[in-house]
Parts: sequence; C-alpha cells; structure tokens
Amino acid sequence: MPALVAFGRRWSLAGDDLVFPGAFELLLRVVWWIGILVLYLTYRGQLDCKHGRILPSYILVLIVLLAAIIIILFVIVCVSMQGTITNLRPRRHIPVLIYVRTALYLPELGWAIMGAVLINDETQGCPATLINTISIAVIASWIFLLFTVIAVLVVFDPLGKPKRPGPLPGGGWDLESSESGQLLYTARSLAARVWEYRLKLLCCCIARDADTQTAFTHIGQLFSTFFMDTDLVAGDIAAGLSLLHLEQDKMEQSRELDDEACLDPQPAAAAEELDGDLETAAHYMRFAAAAYGWPLYIFSHPLTGLCKLNCGCWCCRSQAPDPPEGGGDCLECNFSSMLQTTGLQHRDFIHVSLHNKIYEIPFFVALDHKMEAVVVAVRGTLSLEDALTDLCANCETLNISGATGECVAHKGILQAATYIYKKLMNDGILSQAFAVVPEYRLVVTGHSLGAGAASILAILLHSSFPQLRCYAFSPPGGLLSEALAEFSRGFILSIVLGKDLIPRLSLPNVQDLKNKILRIVAHCNRPKYQILLRGCWYEVCGGNPNRFPTELEEEHRAQLAQPLLAEQSLRVDHSGSHGSISDSSPPHSPFKGPPLFLPGRIIHIVEERRDGCLYFSQVKHHAVWRDASSFSSILISPKMITDHMPDLLLKVLQQLCRETPSVLCSSHSPATTDPLPV
Repeated sequence: MPALVAFGRRWSLAGDDLVFPGAFELLLRVVWWIGILVLYLTYRGQLDCKHGRILPSYILVLIVLLAAIIIILFVIVCVSMQGTITNLRPRRHIPVLIYVRTALYLPELGWAIMGAVLINDETQGCPATLINTISIAVIASWIFLLFTVIAVLVVFDPLGKPKRPGPLPGGGWDLESSESGQLLYTARSLAARVWEYRLKLLCCCIARDADTQTAFTHIGQLFSTFFMDTDLVAGDIAAGLSLLHLEQDKMEQSRELDDEACLDPQPAAAAEELDGDLETAAHYMRFAAAAYGWPLYIFSHPLTGLCKLNCGCWCCRSQAPDPPEGGGDCLECNFSSMLQTTGLQHRDFIHVSLHNKIYEIPFFVALDHKMEAVVVAVRGTLSLEDALTDLCANCETLNISGATGECVAHKGILQAATYIYKKLMNDGILSQAFAVVPEYRLVVTGHSLGAGAASILAILLHSSFPQLRCYAFSPPGGLLSEALAEFSRGFILSIVLGKDLIPRLSLPNVQDLKNKILRIVAHCNRPKYQILLRGCWYEVCGGNPNRFPTELEEEHRAQLAQPLLAEQSLRVDHSGSHGSISDSSPPHSPFKGPPLFLPGRIIHIVEERRDGCLYFSQVKHHAVWRDASSFSSILISPKMITDHMPDLLLKVLQQLCRETPSVLCSSHSPATTDPLPV
C-alpha cells in the first residue's frame, strides 16, 4: 500500500505482494535451470545430429537467459520483503526491477519460438532424452508466458491512472485519497460503470430485464463508493483481516466476559421460557432449511442424501401439490427433500414456489399439525439472482401503522418480501390454507436472505394476522431501521450463531471494518509476508493469540476495542461519542441514511471458549439474550462463514434442546426479554 505504479498506471497489487509469487516462480526457474545445466553437461559430447551446431548454442543461451531471470527474480523477492505495508521507501526500486524483468520476456519469447521450431524439425541422430528435455523446456517456456499474461490481466486495474496519497504530518502515508488525487484517479461515474460491467460479466447467465439492469446500476454505485476513497489492494486487506483477527482474539481473551459467562443465571421460570423459545426455534429451523431444497439436503447428508432423494422423487411425481413454479428439472427432488427435512406429508403442502429472479425468491406454504400453524418458509441465498437481491442494500421506505419514527428497510429484501406478500394475499394462498385449518396461527420463517424477507413479510402481515410469529435464523444485519426493529420485538425472534458474518453485515459495519483495517495496517511494523504467514498458521493451527505479536501500541490497540463508528483516527473530523450507535451515518461515511438493525428480539448462541486448536474437540454452546448493539462490528474468524450454514445452526439448536437444563444466560433482566408465546 499504496498500489504499485508502473508503466504509467496503477495496478491491483502492491510492491510487497511480489514475495510469494516471485518465490514460487524462482523455485520453478531454479529447478528448470539445474535440469537444463545437467542435460548440457551430460550430452555436450553427443550432439552429432542434424542440428548438432545449433542445439549447443540454443542450450547455452537458454542457460544464460534462465540465470539472468533467476537473478532478477531473487532481487525482486528480496526487495519486496523490505519495509512494512506503509513504509514504501525500502521498496522504491521495485518498478525498475519490474521493467528489467519485463525486458527479459522478449528474448524468452524469441527462444521459446526457436525451440518450438527445433523440436518440430527433423532431429536425426540426436539422443531421445535430449530432444524430450528440450521439448519439456519449450513447453515450460510457453506455460510461463501464458501464466504471465493471465497474471497481468488479473492485476490490471481499469481505473489505473496513478494516484499517490500525501504524507501524514507525523510521517508515513495518508491512506485515504485527497479530493484532488481522487479527481486525477477517476470520476465516480466511471468507477460505477466499471463495477457495473464487472457485475454483468460475472452474472452473464442471468436473464436481463429492467429490475436486473437497475440492480446492476445500484450495486455498481455502491461498490464504487466503498472502494474509491482508499488505496487498498487485496494483499493489504488480507493482512489487515489477519491482524484484526489476532487483535480481536486478544481483546476477547483479556476482557472479563460477563455477558458470556453465566455469572447471573436467570430464574427458573425465565429459563424455562427461553428453553421453550429454543425448542420452538429448532422445530421451525427445519422448515427454513427445507426451503433450500435438494442442494442443502445432499450437502447435509453426503452419504445417504442422494439415495433418499432418488427414492422419494418417484413418489413425489404423482403426489405433489399444485405444480411448483419455476423449478426446472428438479421439481420432484426439491419437493422430496422438503418432505424428508420437515417430516410432513404430501397433503400438508399448500403451495410451493421455486420461481427465482432478482427480488423474487422461492418459498412454500405448509400445514404444521404438530404446532398447529400455517408455516410460510422463505429460501435463503442460493443463486446469483439471490446474491444481487442481497447486494441491493440501499434504504427504502416501509410505512407501517403502529411504528413511530423513520421506517426504512433494506431495499432488495423489502422488494422480495413484497413479492411474496402479494403472492400470498392476491393469489389467495393464505385463504386457501386457513380454509382448511381456520384455528391455526400463522408462522413465518427463513434463513439468511430468507430470514430477512420473512421478517419484513411478518411486518407486512401483522395487521391482518395479529397472532403471527416469525422465526428469523441468521438474518442480515442491515435490515430494519430502529423504529421497525423496535416495532417487531413483539412477534419476531432472531437467532444468531457464534461469529456469523451475515447478522453483522451492514453498510456502517463494513465501513467500520475498512477503517479498522486501515488503522491496524498503518500502525503495524511487520512486513506483509510475515503477517500473512503468521496469520495462516494461526488460522489453521490455532493457539494463544498473545504468541503472535502485532507490535501495536497500547493506544492503537485500545482504539480497536471501541464501538462501531466511535473512532475516526484516519479522518479529519472526529466523533466524540463512544457510548451508543449514532442516529445517522458518520460525517465521513460514504453511505448516507439511518443505520439498519436486526429484527425483533435476538438470541445469540455462543460457543464456549477453549484453548488450543478447536477443530478436534467437542463443541458446546450456550444461549444469551442480546440487543442489536452487540452486532455492531464484524468479527474476523474462520467460523464467520461456517457459523452461517443452516445445517450447522439446525444441529446446534437440536443440541441445545437435548441438554437439560440448557446453559442459559441473560444480558439484561428477565423481565425485559418478553418471550414470544408458543
């Protein structure tokens, strides 16, 4: 950091990102050079063949050329290892070394062409081993050249006009671009168009319509806004995440975990109520998992899932409900997996929709006779269309009677929930269900994107079904404004597992993560390659985080412990409030609008802490009541993705229900928890 500037433009890597790729190429080149040298020394007296005069010269020049490449690669690797992420002076000669290395590609290309001509011509009388080795050398030359072209395309930055951050008053570099530098670097509209083009290229198989085009435009603007005010490259982000993970683990280990230890257990009555909430949540989590269809079922049952679905698919062909919408070639398999996961009968399914477009996600309606409920289960993210719905993270107004204050919600998820609401009400799906079981109550559930859509759907349906209950599993963090989140506390229960990323993923939290990465890499005095090596070791093998020093001063470590948006050390204007989440975006945040929170009341399932490597020991959990402020920052961990998986969440909920009594704690008085009636 900042990004490497060479050939008159900025590239998507820094000067200290050349250590690992350079060392890898250096190793291959040395092995190649030794092989060619041994070949020449072995056969230099046996070159009596048609090209007996050309081959020795060809091999000698190849040996010299490889030696020159090895020397320059060694120098590049050594220089790239110097300095720190923000101390660029020891690496100031990297562009010159790259120019020299690029110049060596020209003779290498010429010699590769000459070698191809030699091995394609007649080589009568030449030893077979010699010709085969030269053939391998020629092929290797072309492979290296091909991967070089691919690497150039990967690190090419289409917005690559060079920009240089100005020096800070105390030394080092200002990691945020100035307004003048940003104007030289790119216009915001150009950056948005480039991101839009990248999204279209990634999602080239998606059908194009007005909604999709609008989504591409909004997401492109969002990405350009987030990335255009920093000079970070991918290696800087990886190093920052590694350092941040270590620092978070150190702070977690050092502070008193009053909210995670059961120092003040709840009264027996409150514990029984929470036990009931968990048991009911475990039951409806099966419906949320069933909405994913056969992909999740086979993922959860890798040995037996395919056989069970194959047997069930034939039975489902004639017994399924009304033909599902948009299911493609796997209608029967999806429906069979729903039967297997929920334990329901064919006749219990009222409606199954597998139709999937942007803002339109699959769902099903079924009768749950065990809990006497009509269940609407919404599927989570399982396609590119769903991912685009997730990424449309702007705010959109949601006017609800009974909610006081500014009522806005995640735009993409709000539109998906509105689509399901119209299907349920306008097509008479709920009327059909309650005509069969008028005494049942309505339950809405979902996981991830499905949890967000289910939560907003529950808010839309609440006026028509006052007894409605919603169970949202791992819902997105930036979902509802404070007014709507407070309004939903009476009928929505959110369940979050461990360090799950998605419930903490909101625009302010992502901005806060970027600020922390900038701050931590600026104050670390270790080279990037050491940070990445130590980070990989810690992620794979675990251990005591205090054994992996990051050389942060105590004042900088304390800054990382502050709440979301509380510290803006890299900004001009500082905020003095550390005690609560502000009511609006920070002064320097590129994201405008009110902060968005998780819906309803929140149960956080926490893994009990253990020392050493965690992967081979038995995992135990306990449940904790939380408020939305507990999810105001992103926690870096290998489990930030795995804790989001629906099959793991279902397994943990079932485990908690089997434990008697469950290990239950409260972060506030039991009187404030107001459990949902079952």
